[in-house]
Order: sequence, then C-alpha cells, then structure tokens
Amino acid sequence: MGEPSFWDNPEEAQKVAQVVTQLKDEVGIFRSLETRTEDLEVMWELAMEEEDADIVGEIEQSLASVRADIEHLELGMLLSGEYDANNAILTLHAGAGGTEAQDWTSMLLRMFGRFAERSGFSVDVLDYQPGDEAGVKSVTLGINGHNAYGYMKSEKGVHRLVRISPFDSNARRHTSFAAVDVMPEIDDTVEININPADLKVDTYRASGAGGQHINKTDSAVRMTHIPTGIIVQCQNQRSQIQNRERCMQLLRAKLFEYEKQKQAELKSDIAGEYQAIEWGSQIRSYVFHPYNMVKDHRTGAETGNVQAVMDGDLELFVEAYLRSLQKIK
Repeated sequence: MGEPSFWDNPEEAQKVAQVVTQLKDEVGIFRSLETRTEDLEVMWELAMEEEDADIVGEIEQSLASVRADIEHLELGMLLSGEYDANNAILTLHAGAGGTEAQDWTSMLLRMFGRFAERSGFSVDVLDYQPGDEAGVKSVTLGINGHNAYGYMKSEKGVHRLVRISPFDSNARRHTSFAAVDVMPEIDDTVEININPADLKVDTYRASGAGGQHINKTDSAVRMTHIPTGIIVQCQNQRSQIQNRERCMQLLRAKLFEYEKQKQAELKSDIAGEYQAIEWGSQIRSYVFHPYNMVKDHRTGAETGNVQAVMDGDLELFVEAYLRSLQKIK
C-alpha cells in the first residue's frame, strides 16, 4: 500500500478548500472591479461625445462605489498575520462607574455589531451580563467570517467616552471607560493541551433570553483554568453540553493568546489582567461634549463624525491601525 494521501485527512482537506474558495472570491472581486472600471471609461467617452450631464452624474456615483470597493480590497491586503483570516472572539467589560460605564459598554456593543454587519460578518452572542439598571456589564461575541480577527484586532484596548450624562439630573459631563478584548478563534489544527484536572466547571441559570427551558435549567457553563486563572463562560446554547463545547473553544483561544503574549514578554495577559480601565490608558476617545470628535491615540486617526462611528463606520481607524503595523514590520 502507498503512503497516506493528503486528502485522506478531512480536516486538512477542508482547510485547503476554504483557502481556495477565499482566493477565488478575492480574484472574483478584482475581476469585477476591473470590468466596472472599463465600463466607466466607455461611459465617460460617451458622455464627452454627447455632452450629457446626466451620464456624468451617474459616472460620478459609480466611480465613488468603485473607489470604496478598491479601498476595501486594499485594506484586506494589509491582513498578513497568521490568524487574521480566522473568526474573532470579542469581549467587552464595563469599567468603574456603574450605570454610566455599563451604558457606554452597550453603545460599543451596538457599534461593533453594526461594523460586523457592514463588513459582511455574522455575530453570535456567547455570553451576556446585563447592567444593574441599564446597559451591559460584560458581553462576549463570536464574530464569524473571513478576516474577522484581522479587522477586529484593532479594537483591543480601553475605549473612553466623554459626554453629558443622560443619567445625571444636573446634566454634568461624565467620562466613562470600557475594555475591549479580541482574540482569534483557534481551530483544532493548533495544538492546545488542556488537562481536565486543571479545570473547574460551574453551571448556572442563563440570564439572557432563550425561552423557558434556558432560564429554568442550569444550562449556562463557566470554566476556570486553575493554573492561569483564565475564566470563560457561555450561555447562548440551549443545552449544557453545547455550552461546555463552546466554553472549550473559548478557553483554547484564550490559552493560545495567553501563551503568545507570554512569549512576546508583554506586560498584560489574557487572564483578565487588562490595562487599568481609567485615565491615560485608553486607545481611543469618543467625545460628545463640548465638541464632537473620535480620536485614536495610537495612530492619530480622528473624525468629527461621531454618529457615523457609533453606527459602525470604523474603517478609518481599522485601516490606520493596520498600516501602522506594516510600518513596524
């Protein structure tokens, strides 16, 4: 008998098939842009011959669309990291400040959801801890799609909000903080050894929506990796078994990131030891008052269109961050 074929390994075959599909999609996008550009050239020549202002207006609109798609394609070319193509796991934590910080966290949750939607990603809520009066204490999202981690990794850090508080009867200005953590989802081809004896598993009743069953049984699962102190939890599935499986996926991702950061001798680790969620530690500031401005303190990218950013228009900041990584290399 001959040696085992590469294609005898279903997981490897599936991974290669996914890469081939992704490459075909990227080539297809390029070909489409090429065709649209050629069509615009023909339309422009026609407009010049007939001096038709209506055609010129149509060309300008089409040109803006082509330019936006080219910029998006260029942005994707900046994603050269080993795990940039993976799904992303994003976790938000409210900083100190009670309702103010929890409301800010819910605003960020909406912003990232809109950004994921604009980027063609799907979003799963894996764990959700509501605020005491309003907003969100913490939430974990699975953001699924090609290059999800590559796009979302720019958001890791502390996000700062300055605004007139809607919860302050004296209409005073407040500053709130929320921490964002982003990790790549790691597939089974990456070896992460987890000793069952190192795990503490707790079950509890899910706090979110999900029907009668999910709220009447201890279907939610919390796992603690004792050697590192890393904690993961999941409550979005209807059964405890499904939540356990998802918790293991989350734990694999966190342990992978933990080891990667430890090897790089970074000061913070993935076990929840975030940079202090307070003054001076933010990566980005969102100012609603006394002026409108969103500024990224790592790259200097900024915009006065706060509403667009809160509606998920993060391309400016993502691109600036990815280009800054290229300069570092």
